[in-house]
Amino acid sequence: MDSSAGSEILIRHATIADGGLVHRFVTELAEYERSREQVTATVESLAATLFGADTPFTTLIATVDGDPAGFAIYFYNISTWQGRKGLYLEDLYVTPRHRSLGVGKRLLRHLAQVAVDNDCGRFEWVVLDWNQPAIDFYRSIGAQPLDEWVKYRMDGDALAAFADSSLTRSAAGSPPARSP
Repeated sequence: MDSSAGSEILIRHATIADGGLVHRFVTELAEYERSREQVTATVESLAATLFGADTPFTTLIATVDGDPAGFAIYFYNISTWQGRKGLYLEDLYVTPRHRSLGVGKRLLRHLAQVAVDNDCGRFEWVVLDWNQPAIDFYRSIGAQPLDEWVKYRMDGDALAAFADSSLTRSAAGSPPARSP
C-alpha cells in the first residue's frame, strides 16, 4: 500500500477476470507508443497467454482509490554471467489521469522488491528512445541505460521463413521436431 496526496495506491495480482482490463491497458499503451495498429491480441488470447496454468508471466494491476490505474507484466529470465535469474519487465503502463500520482514508481518499487525477494541479479526493461519523460523518470530512480546493447527482433513472415529454412537441423542432422 502507498499513498500520494491522499490517494491510496494498491498493487495486486491480476486474475483471468481482469482480461478485458489488461487488454484495454495493452491497447492504450500501444496508442501511447504510436503503434496501435500492431495490436492483434484479443481479450481471449491475452487471457490464455497470461493466465494459463503453465504461464511464466505475472501480471499486476495498480489501483488508485479502487480505480484501475495501470498494469505491469513481468517474467524471469537468466543472466548466465551472474548464474542467477533476472526479472524482466515486459510492459508497464499508467493511465494518463493517474500519472504524477506515484503509480509508476510504486509498480517499479514493487517489482524491485519481487526481484530482491527472489534473489534476482538484475531487473531490466526497455524504453522507446523518443520517450523522454520515461527515460528521465527511469534515470531519476537510479536506472541506467545500456547503450552498448542493440535489441533485435524477428517476427511474422521473416520468423516463419527462417524457422522453416532447409538449414534448420538438429545437432544430429535430423529434421527439427514439429508441433502438432
